Amino acid sequence: MQHHLIFEGAELAGKSYLMAPVYNFLEEKYNQNKVVLDGCHWFNSDVGIFGTTYGKPCIEKYTEMLSLLKDKNILFEKFHISDIVYNRLHNNIELDYSKTETKLKNLNTKIILCTYTEDEKLISERIKDRLNLYPHYKRILHDPKWYIQQQQQYIEEVKKSQLPYKIIDLTKIPNQKYKDVLKWIGEK
Repeated sequence: MQHHLIFEGAELAGKSYLMAPVYNFLEEKYNQNKVVLDGCHWFNSDVGIFGTTYGKPCIEKYTEMLSLLKDKNILFEKFHISDIVYNRLHNNIELDYSKTETKLKNLNTKIILCTYTEDEKLISERIKDRLNLYPHYKRILHDPKWYIQQQQQYIEEVKKSQLPYKIIDLTKIPNQKYKDVLKWIGEK
């Protein structure tokens, strides 16, 4: 059984935190080669691409890669929903990914939307943690209200998607929410 999962959510939502144990489970279970990690592939799709003119062409290439690797477990950290939200909030541009969604649906792709309680104090704490880990994040830092607005856009877009989705609340970390994801995809 292969899984094609897109982990979406506002910045600071905990996508990487949730993805790590899902990846570890799938990698160990489906690994066919004890020399190469081939049981699951994790793509951090954004890294400064979404919300730019490169977003849509890169999403198209990642979708081609997914088609090529359709028999493998694939995890995407951010994808087309992120490009939609980033373009809307940063550039006031509306993108149409309906054709991409059809391709993703045909490849049995699912979305896991990572969320948190819309609490400015919680977001401020996560900002502080992020800056400790990645000081360069200061260059794109926003007010906590902006992250709440961003999350609301993600929720709105995911609900419009033709892909199956599950919303996971990551307000409290640490947690065992990865088990909910594994159960939802039929692994537990």
